[in-house]
Amino acid sequence: MEQQPGNLAGIRHIILVLSGKGGVGKSTISTELALALRHAGKKVGILDVDLCGPSIPRMFGAQGRAVHQCDRGWAPVFLDREQSISLMSVGFLLEKPDEAVVWRGPKKNALIKQFVSDVAWGELDYLVVDTPPGTSDEHMATIEALRPYQPLGALVVTTPQAVSVGDVRRELTFCRKTGVRVMGVVENMSGFTCPHCTECTSVFSRGGGEELARLAGVPFLGSVPLDPELTRSLEEGHDFIREFPGSPTFAALTSIARRILDATPTCLP
Repeated sequence: MEQQPGNLAGIRHIILVLSGKGGVGKSTISTELALALRHAGKKVGILDVDLCGPSIPRMFGAQGRAVHQCDRGWAPVFLDREQSISLMSVGFLLEKPDEAVVWRGPKKNALIKQFVSDVAWGELDYLVVDTPPGTSDEHMATIEALRPYQPLGALVVTTPQAVSVGDVRRELTFCRKTGVRVMGVVENMSGFTCPHCTECTSVFSRGGGEELARLAGVPFLGSVPLDPELTRSLEEGHDFIREFPGSPTFAALTSIARRILDATPTCLP
């Protein structure tokens, strides 16, 4: 029987945000990429499949919002009246925000499949999928559930240190084995931007992500420096892209978003 496109029929591009380890800032990159694409005039959704550490609701200031049923399944959480950005996360399904998700693999996989099939996203230019660390059951369930919906690409996030780069190299191998196209590598936490003079200091070294991309033969999309204002914006659910256009971190994030737009020309007006 021919598979029906269902609730993902109106989504033009799906981007998985991946890494081989935790703590590299996948949720940060997912959030800021979605905001940058939105400010570029695109309609964007974020699917948070980090079931044990769902941070997307807080980063968008949407804690406490509820997911409602509609005639096509679950209606995502919309952040504005124009519905230009929408969210789905297990964080919206928990009774208490500090409640731990203590589930075995089959239950996690079932929820991921339900997120893919039962969320009524409507028309979107981009769906950004924020994933947990590693190359585990959740990743396989996500990729298998999304595989019928093309085009599907991956954004791989690392930090500059050799240990991080070594772990993320395994994620690139995972993408090759599962047939997921790598759109590029992003080096996050690439130096610290002084809030007073805007000079960038390489706290964790620099260049690991670019070297990894070169060795893997995939595009290097850019380096994102640390910025205290970015941290504050994420903790308070504010729009860093709108509020801090003078930051070098803003320039890095919007440059990455532009390269994503250039790599998906059918989405351009």
